[in-house]
Amino acid sequence: MRLRHAGGTTVHLGYCTNVHPAEDLAGILTQLDTYAVPVRAALGGDLLGLGLWLAAPVAAELAADPGARRRLRAELTARGLEVVTLNGFPYAAFQAPVVKGDVYHPDWTTGRRLAYTLDLARVLADLLPDDAARGSVSTLPLAWRQPWDAGRAAGARRRLDQLAAGLAAVERDTGRRIRVGFEPEPGCVVESTAQAAMLSGMDTERLGVCLDLAHLACAWEEPAEALGRLRAAGLPVVKVQVSAAVEAADPAGSADALRRWVEPRFLHQTRAAGCASAPDPADPAHAADDLDAALDARLPGPWRVHYHVPLHAPPEPPLDSTLPVLRAALAALYSGPEAGCDHLDVETYTWGVLPAARRPRSAGELATGIAAELAFARDELVALGLAPADRPTPARAEVRR
Repeated sequence: MRLRHAGGTTVHLGYCTNVHPAEDLAGILTQLDTYAVPVRAALGGDLLGLGLWLAAPVAAELAADPGARRRLRAELTARGLEVVTLNGFPYAAFQAPVVKGDVYHPDWTTGRRLAYTLDLARVLADLLPDDAARGSVSTLPLAWRQPWDAGRAAGARRRLDQLAAGLAAVERDTGRRIRVGFEPEPGCVVESTAQAAMLSGMDTERLGVCLDLAHLACAWEEPAEALGRLRAAGLPVVKVQVSAAVEAADPAGSADALRRWVEPRFLHQTRAAGCASAPDPADPAHAADDLDAALDARLPGPWRVHYHVPLHAPPEPPLDSTLPVLRAALAALYSGPEAGCDHLDVETYTWGVLPAARRPRSAGELATGIAAELAFARDELVALGLAPADRPTPARAEVRR
């Protein structure tokens, strides 16, 4: 969906499809019908934005076949869907039974990560609506923090230079600008906006930061200060992931409730409040790389846990979510005379691993939950003064199967 900021910017709001497991084109089209179309209908709109996740094999297939890209765009248009952003963080198998640290591979020291991201840029250039100002791709913040040394850092910097050159070539070939945002995440080389300064010096016309609001909260960062640090470093926010994490004010007293959130698929990096002032935010004195490890280590409280929870449905007491951080971040981004970012993605990829009582039991329940999250995010933005931006209903061409 689209909203209009008072400064005149069109702000695109959608949901990220990495919550769905499809990793080939046929499966992606099926998930559009199963989830995206019902979400759009539930919201009552003629147009729904998607932050598509394309696994590396299908991204390469589409990048090599202009006809396939045209067909995919026609399929999206026929369903009242549009794409201005892609999620390029997971490379493949993101909804496998066990993901954990595999999601950080291949990283930005490798040619495979570069090739995948440029494939995504080529695909997105052809999927963008004609009136979209630009496209965006989110990616991991260089690598997991270990192993990391001067040699790997230099190799990653070379890849970023090659990425910027590749994006410039896409723009020359297509006339469409695609920007890539590096997404600070707990446990990675770039965990916080303070560490994002190591990205300074890259081509900020095409490269910047993807700000995930759950990750921001887990780093115990104050949103206005975090955005100020990015501005001071000259790093643009090219994409915002509207997400909330689990918060435990009293982890010792909430241990039984927290153990119900331990699960085998994803890492749930846990940070105590002390990480915000520590030289190393991943120091074991106030950090653990997964929730069960934090419980075993009995880290001092309070905690924030990298576990994306539905925006409209925070955990039951004694747990809570980091919605106050989300609201403060949106206010810092959109209360001023200009919009702080024009691409917003609701990214709750954890619906399938929520505690059993909170987990959707059918495709219909998942679509209903995603629609409720989008409505929640839309209403938060409208409360900040953004207005729904109606657009003529796109032509619903018949698509030959």
